[in-house]
Amino acid sequence: MLKKDKIFPFIVGLGLIVFQLYMALVRPFHPLLARSIHLCFALSLTFYYKPFGEKTKRYVDVVLQLVIAACALYFVMEAPRLGVRYPYVDDVFLVDKTVTIVLTLLVLEAVRRVVGAGLLGVVIAFLAYAAFGPYFPGWLRFGGTSLEYFTELATMTDQGIFGLPLGVSVNEVFYFVLFGALFNVSGGGQLFVDLGLRTTRNTRGGAAKAAVVGSGLFGMISGSAVANVVTTGVFTIPLMKKSGFTPEEAGSVEAVASTGGQLAPPIMGAAAFIMAEILGTRYLNVAKAAIVPAILYYTSAYLVVHLLAARKEIKVDPDMIDTEPVLPRLYLLIPAILLVYFIVRGNSLVYASTRAILAILIIGFISKKHRITLKSLIEAILSASKEAAGLAIPIAASGIVIGVAVQSGLAAKVSGLLMSMGAGQLLPSLVVILIGCVILGMALPTVASYSVGSILFAPSLIKLGVLPLAAHMFVFYFSILAQITPPVCVATFAAAGLAHANYWHTGVKAFTFAIPSFLVPFVMVYQPEIMLVGSIYNTLLYFIAILIGVYAMAAGTTGFLFRPIESKAMRAVLIALALATIIPEKVSTIIGVIGFALVSLYEFRQSRLAKAREAVTA
Repeated sequence: MLKKDKIFPFIVGLGLIVFQLYMALVRPFHPLLARSIHLCFALSLTFYYKPFGEKTKRYVDVVLQLVIAACALYFVMEAPRLGVRYPYVDDVFLVDKTVTIVLTLLVLEAVRRVVGAGLLGVVIAFLAYAAFGPYFPGWLRFGGTSLEYFTELATMTDQGIFGLPLGVSVNEVFYFVLFGALFNVSGGGQLFVDLGLRTTRNTRGGAAKAAVVGSGLFGMISGSAVANVVTTGVFTIPLMKKSGFTPEEAGSVEAVASTGGQLAPPIMGAAAFIMAEILGTRYLNVAKAAIVPAILYYTSAYLVVHLLAARKEIKVDPDMIDTEPVLPRLYLLIPAILLVYFIVRGNSLVYASTRAILAILIIGFISKKHRITLKSLIEAILSASKEAAGLAIPIAASGIVIGVAVQSGLAAKVSGLLMSMGAGQLLPSLVVILIGCVILGMALPTVASYSVGSILFAPSLIKLGVLPLAAHMFVFYFSILAQITPPVCVATFAAAGLAHANYWHTGVKAFTFAIPSFLVPFVMVYQPEIMLVGSIYNTLLYFIAILIGVYAMAAGTTGFLFRPIESKAMRAVLIALALATIIPEKVSTIIGVIGFALVSLYEFRQSRLAKAREAVTA
C-alpha cells in the first residue's frame, strides 16, 4: 500500500496526528512541551520533504533527524523543570543554551528550505539586531540581548519560537488542516469545484466564473492560496483557455479567486486564528467580521470576470465539462455544516474541528460511493501532516521576529515612525501601512507577514483611533493581497505555471483584476459597520454603496460598461467615482453613486445606439 519513500513521512505524520488528537481528546500537555514536540515533528517532516541535496548528501538530513530527536528528548526530559521555573529568574543551564542555539539553527534551515530567502533574511536580520543592538545608530539603538536572555526568550517562555503564533498552530490550526485534508479526500473538495462548474456553465465566461465560485468555496476549507490554485486550477484554467481567455487572463483569474479563500469563513487560514488570539477574542468574532468583506471580494472578482468576458465577447461555452450531479452528493457537506454550527454555538475550535472530523469519518465509512478507503486515509495523513509542517515552520520563525521586536522596543519605535510618516493623519498612515504590508507579504508567507505586521503596523492604527479589529483586518487583508501583487506573487506564479503563461504578465493582470478588492480594507477602517459592527441598517446601506463603488472600479479597470470603453478619460472617471463612493463622507458617497448612475445611463444609451446602427447596416 505504502511506497518505500512514503514510509518515513507516514510514520512521522501519523505520530503528529496521534499526538495532537491525544491532547484534544484525552489530556492536554503543558504549552511549552506541546509546542516543542509539535515543532520537532514539523522539522522532521520538513527535512524529509525538502532534502539537503542529492542522494549522496542525504546523510546530512539523517544527522539532522537525529539532532531533532535529541531536541525532542530534551524537552520531554526537562518538561517538569521547564513547566515550573520562573522565567528570567531561575538559572539557565548550558544545556538550555545549547538546545536554543541548535533549535534556532534548525528553524533557520527549515525556513530556507520551505519559504526561501525572504523570511530567512528577515529572521537573520532580527537575530542580528538582538545581538548587536548597542551598535545600531540613532533610534534603532538598544541595549542588546545576551545569550542567556535570548535562551529565555526563544525557547523557555511563550514569547519566542514557542510564542503565541506556534501556540495557535498547535491548538487550532492543525485540527482545521486535518479537517481540510479529510474533507478533500472524502469528495467534499471536488464537490465545491463541481458546484462552481454547475452554477456558472450557462453564463457568459462560465469557465472563469466557475473558477471564482469553485475556488471561493474550496478556499473556505483549504485556507491556502497556493493549495487552492493547484487543486482547482487544474480544472478551471484549461476550461478558461478553451473558452477564449488568454493564458495570462486564465492564470490571473484563478490566482485572484484562490487568494480570496483566506478571507472567507469558516476557515480563513492560520493568520486569522492568530488574529483572534492577539485580539483576545473568539475566532467567531473574527470570522463574522470577515463575512461581508469576503462577499465584496468575490463579488468584485465575479464582476471583473463578467465584464472581461463581455469585452472579449466570450459566449456561453457549450463544451464545459458535464460534472457528476451535485444533489446526490450534498450530504458530503454535513461535516462543514457541523463545523460552522459548533463554532457559531460557541464551542471551542478544537471541539468544533474534532467533531467535524469524526463526522467525515462516519460518513466516509457509511457511504458506498464516496467511502474513505485505507489508501485515501493514508493520503489524508500525508497531506495534513505535510501542510501542518509547512505552516509551523514560518509560524515558529515569525515568533522569533515578534519576540525580538517586542522585547527590544522596536515595535513601538516603528509604530511611532509610521505615525510620523503619516503626519498623524489616518489616510496617509493607511497608505504607508498598505505598502509595508505588501512588501512584507512579498517576502513572507501570509501567516508570517500578518504575524509581523500585527506587531509593527496595527498598533499605530489603533493609536489613530481605528478599532482594533479593523486595524488587524486591514493588515491581514493586505498581507493576503500581497500573494497577487508583483513582483513577488506566489499564488499568481503557481497559476501561471498551470496556465503555461508568462509569469510577469500574469502577475500584472492579477494585480489589475484585484484592484477593486483593494478598496475593501479601507472601507473596513472608515466604515466598520461592514464587519457587522453596529446596526444592520448601516451595514446594509454601506454594503450597497461599496458594491456600487466596486462595480465602478471593475468597469474602469476592465474597460467595459454595457460596451467596450476605449476612452482612458472615461475609465479614469469611473475609477474616480469608485473612490468617491467609498470615501467615508456622505456627500462624496452620494456624488459617487449619482455619478456612476449617470455614466451607466450614458454608456447604456450609447450601447443601444451602436447596436441600432449595426442592425441598420446589416
